[in-house]
Formats: sequence, C-alpha cells, structure tokens
Amino acid sequence: MAIKYSRQREAIWEYLKDRKDHPTADDIYIAVRKDFPNISLGTVYRNIMLMKNMGRIRTVDVGDGIIHFDPNTSEHDHFICSQCGKVVDIDAADIEEVKKLAAHNFPGRIDGYSAFFYGLCEDCLKKKQQ
Repeated sequence: MAIKYSRQREAIWEYLKDRKDHPTADDIYIAVRKDFPNISLGTVYRNIMLMKNMGRIRTVDVGDGIIHFDPNTSEHDHFICSQCGKVVDIDAADIEEVKKLAAHNFPGRIDGYSAFFYGLCEDCLKKKQQ
C-alpha cells in the first residue's frame, strides 16, 4: 500500500531523523508546530505511529510512562538519567559478549536485546559538582 506524501509527515521525519535524545510526541508536536501552527497533537501522533509501523522509527519505553521515539532502528543501548530523565543512545563497547553470557545458561534462542544504563547525565553531573 502506497502512503500519500505529507508535508507534515516529512517535517516530523526531518525533526526526528538525526536525533539521539528520543523525543516524546509532545516534544515533536512543539517543534513541528513552529512550521505548521495548525497541526494537532493527534496528527503528529498518527504520523509517528505510521512511521513506527513502517519500520522507519521505533518506540522506546524506559518505564517513565511516556513513549519516546528513536530514528535508530538498529539494536543499540540507552542511557537514562536518574535525575532529569533524559534518554540518550549509548555506545556499549562489546555487547556481543553480554549476549553470549546471557545465552550460555538459557535453553532458548536469543534474537535480540534491550539494555538500559542508569546514572547521571553529563549535565546533571556538572550541576552536582558545582
């Protein structure tokens, strides 16, 4: 099924495509409203869910009750700041070793993983040290 082109959807994608901070639907709505003042939150949400269903973006549930959106659909890890709640990508050096360790005592097959690291982000750490 072909999806009709939408300037609003393209603006949403332009906002999301290079982000590493996993914005929420509200964040996306506020940003896109600058160019499309009449856009509704419902339109933004429908379009980001369409992009998710197309495999263009993925959702990240970090347990804060809010869905975050990530344009990086490859397997990767996330860091969640326990103070400000910021969610960012983290480059874990050799997660393959962790997957092997997990599979060692597991009788099934592991096809993927999701890892969250917690602590203080750089900004919160700087504030704490001041």
